[in-house]
Amino acid sequence: MAETDDRKGHRDRLRERFAADYGTSMPDYELLELLLFHAVPRRDTKPLAKRLIDRFGSLAATLAADATDIQGVKESGPAVAGLLKAVHQAGRRLALEDMRARPNLGSWDNVIAYCRAELGHLPRESFHVLFLDQKNGLLAAEEQSRGTVDQTSVYPREVVKRALELNAKALVMVHNHPSGDPTPSDADIEITRAVEAAATALGVALHDHVIVTRNDHRSLRASGLI
Repeated sequence: MAETDDRKGHRDRLRERFAADYGTSMPDYELLELLLFHAVPRRDTKPLAKRLIDRFGSLAATLAADATDIQGVKESGPAVAGLLKAVHQAGRRLALEDMRARPNLGSWDNVIAYCRAELGHLPRESFHVLFLDQKNGLLAAEEQSRGTVDQTSVYPREVVKRALELNAKALVMVHNHPSGDPTPSDADIEITRAVEAAATALGVALHDHVIVTRNDHRSLRASGLI
């Protein structure tokens, strides 16, 4: 009974600390511990929160991790993975809604922040395209493929076909390098130029191809590669 009371007291104190500034001053593991209350109602969640942070590196990376990998952490399971993926999806939609609310995507810094938040923590490569209208407003942000970005996984004709379906006037390509090195590969450059050629032929502009990592990014346009 005493152990149960201690756990309840700890949870109450953590909730009070969160309510004081809505988590602004809390470290990653405590925010994660608080989230885990909803998936693990009868156990101390601090050890699991710390194991998850140790395994994936940060709260953001934990939320972005594959559900299968989350479940592979000791004392995790489907309920924990489901909760964390739901929170991750909610964060994605909030960021996307904010992007859509901007008449022209706001500043380039906002675009980079969105791309890094969306892809920077993913454990595997993922290739996305932002489809823009004539005023650079966001029409859609869609994943096109997973895995190494090359012409076997990204088809320029399919990218341009989707742009025409949306009546998009411009594109921003973005993918992540889980290695942490944003340097574009030869395949990255090749597929960028192939998409640009296909898009330009049909009146769609390619603004940029951005490679993001957890802590960095590289613009192929700014690097003079397109």
